[in-house]
Order: sequence, then structure tokens, then C-alpha cells
Amino acid sequence: MKIRCFRFDLPFKFPFTTARGTKTHQPVFVVELDHYGIKGYGEAPAIAYYNIPVEKMTADLAAKKRMVEQYAFQEPERFWHFLHHLFPDNHFLVCALDMAAWDIFGKMQNKPLHQLWNLNTGENPVTDYTIGMDTVEKMVEKMAAQPWPVYKVKMGWENDMDMIRALRRHTTAPIRVDVNSGWTVAEAQQKIPLLKELDIEFVEEPITRFDYEGMKTLYPGSALPLFADESCVREKDVEQCVGAFHGINIKLTKCSGITPARRMIEQARLLNLKVMVGCMNESTIGSAAIAHLLPLLDFADMDGPLLLAEDLATGITIEHGRVGYSGANGLGITFTREDAVSLI
Repeated sequence: MKIRCFRFDLPFKFPFTTARGTKTHQPVFVVELDHYGIKGYGEAPAIAYYNIPVEKMTADLAAKKRMVEQYAFQEPERFWHFLHHLFPDNHFLVCALDMAAWDIFGKMQNKPLHQLWNLNTGENPVTDYTIGMDTVEKMVEKMAAQPWPVYKVKMGWENDMDMIRALRRHTTAPIRVDVNSGWTVAEAQQKIPLLKELDIEFVEEPITRFDYEGMKTLYPGSALPLFADESCVREKDVEQCVGAFHGINIKLTKCSGITPARRMIEQARLLNLKVMVGCMNESTIGSAAIAHLLPLLDFADMDGPLLLAEDLATGITIEHGRVGYSGANGLGITFTREDAVSLI
């Protein structure tokens, strides 16, 4: 195998604000694997909250590049296990490499990934569209500019209930709220019943991540379904969510790729948890990986390409929440920035 990797700083169409701050660009790490002329692509956005910048992904890959290139690739699951032990502290890097491996494997088998997995895409859930924190006027303006069948709204800041009430006056579409660990237990107990009155669909990560005991005080009799995001990072976290959350939001980058995400989905089903796969502002590369998992999901949050002013690939379409596939093999994408200079 031959490896190239790249860094891109993709601008947002609007500044993207959550309970943890505001950013105008999304740094992303892209890897290209070339297996006997078959190229596969993977992506991992750099998220400051998890302290894995592009520089760390690049340095870790450069240090063990030769070992990865010498691996006798046959199928992605075994490759993931190799990578998992090779880079035990860098699941973002493992995700990008795992994604590229699945892209190659699909091309080797002459099938798009959803066909390789024998999935029916006819009943796919729609993806939501995220309205980042802003003034109420700006948020209403963004909503009007992007009519959508379901919205996702960030909460966890002062006067967030006033904001939700204002948005609800401008749309009857379902709204999901993501608090990003921004409330105390007491705030959640107060606000969740009010959100129910506003016809909110569910609440994501209302209190401090991994505070399962705090969540177990909210879970019984909760007026709305509660979804884990920051509290469900890796496979070992899924079982911890039982009795604390009604569902989980899996992020490919955080769990370390498509391979463990598929296992997490299966585990969640066995535990009667609802399943969502969410994005971390990936371009079309990472979003295509989510797209092929859609038939396995209850909910989807893969609006990254819609939020970015620049993209890195073509191959999927998102129109009024519905995701379309190119029909090409593997991820079904075409990398459009091949003139970029590799970092290693």
C-alpha cells in the first residue's frame, strides 16, 4: 500500500457556534490509500475538544507509515484490528484509515458499501439540518434560507429556551436539540418538560458527559427521549447507556471508524437503544461513509457538506433531507483535490 495524507481548513457558510465556542473553519485530515492502483479515501475532522489536531494525526501516521504500507490488506475488519493496536491513542487517525480501507474493499468487490452489506436504502431516515447558535434573528434567517423536514438546534446557553420558542413560531418541522453537556441536572429537569410542550423530538447530551448517575435521575419518566453523544464515544460505552439514555449518537471519528460503528449499532439494537449516526462537520468523504449506514439507523445527522462553504469530493447528494448515492463502488465518491500536496 502507498499512503498520502492532506490537511484542509474548510470554511463554514456561517460561523458555527455550540456551547463550547465558535469556529469559522473546520480543520480536516484526509488520507489516501493506494492498494495496487485502487485508491481509497478517508477523513477525520480535528476537534479541539478531543485534543487530536491534524498535526498529531500526521505525526503518528508518519512515524509508522512503513508498517501500514507493508500490511497485507485483504479485508477491512482485520485491517482495523491492526490499526487499533498500532495507534491505540489516536482513534481519529484509525477512523480515516478504516474509512479508506472500506472504500478500497468496496471497489475490489465492485459494489457500493450498502450493497456489499446487503442493505436496502429505500427506507432511509432523512438527515437533519443544524442551526448553530446565533442571535434569534440570525437563526430564524438561517432556517428561512434552508427549508428542511427536520432541524437540529444547539442549546446549553443563556436564554436558550427563548430561542427555541422563537424558532418554533417560524416552523412546524420537527426540531431536535443538542445541549453538548451544557446544562446541570436541575436545568435539564426544568427545561425538558417545556421542550415537550414545544413539540421537540428528543434531547441530546443534556448534562456533563459520562455522568451516567446524573442521567439516571433524568431518564425515568423523561418527557422526551434522551440521546447520548459525548457519553457514548467507544464500543465499551454503549452498555453504560442502558437505563440512562433512550438512544445513542455514534460518531465515526470518535469511535474509530466504520468497522466499530457497525458493531456499536448491532450492540445498541440488542440493548433496545435507538441509533443515530452524527457528523462532526465532515466533507462529502466522511458524510458518504455515514450515508451507507443509513438503512441501519433510526435518525441521521449528516449535514456537514451543507454547512461547509467548500467540499473535498463529489458523490452524494442531500436534497430536502434525502440522501442520494452516485452508484459508484466503495464510498461512491470522487476526491476533487488531488492536486493537494501530501503532508508525508
